[in-house]
Amino acid sequence: MRLIDLSVPLRTGMPVYPGDPEVDIRPALTVAEDGVNVLHVRMGSQSGTHVDAPSHIEDGLSALDQLPLDRFDGGAHVVDARGLAPRTAIGADRFAGVPEGRIVLIATGWSAHWGTDAYHGHPYLTEEAAALLVARGVRTVGIDALSVDPTPGETLPAHRVLCRADAVIAENLTNLADVLDAQRAGHGVHVSLFPLHLPGADGAPVRAVAKITEPQS
Repeated sequence: MRLIDLSVPLRTGMPVYPGDPEVDIRPALTVAEDGVNVLHVRMGSQSGTHVDAPSHIEDGLSALDQLPLDRFDGGAHVVDARGLAPRTAIGADRFAGVPEGRIVLIATGWSAHWGTDAYHGHPYLTEEAAALLVARGVRTVGIDALSVDPTPGETLPAHRVLCRADAVIAENLTNLADVLDAQRAGHGVHVSLFPLHLPGADGAPVRAVAKITEPQS
């Protein structure tokens, strides 16, 4: 068994979605002055590697703590969407072979642009692709990009299709190429995306981890 960290580190001044609160992490207490080290952490709920609850896009949909825990943990399938030009739509044809009911992770390769202006030009899901995933029983979708919709986005069609199906969306993943390589080598992939327990939240940061198991016979 091997574990792969799929999370970006949380740091002061790190990239955030346009208009979201900036991340500020600094000492609140120190051993030298207070006898203990404690950090002051200030950030938005959508900071870093995070999950969106359905209520992120519409009042009345499920908040984070209203979702079953199996939304955040389970067998995963990685879809290869690398090599696309900036702001390319990822159509439903890419997901024809997705197993039913799995966590689906979309590897665009855009995590290589993390921390640069190019990160905003990521590929994104079409509304039809999101609808196909919902029809196949997928209720957790992750991507190694800033959003499953274009950035900046106004109507958020992929978000709306997924969230209205009570699905969760994980964004700003990283290291998906390593997971894709393991999947192609026949290994099993299990993913954990457990968020902070924030009652009523629209989303929260996660420590996303892929567990790579022995090849299946």
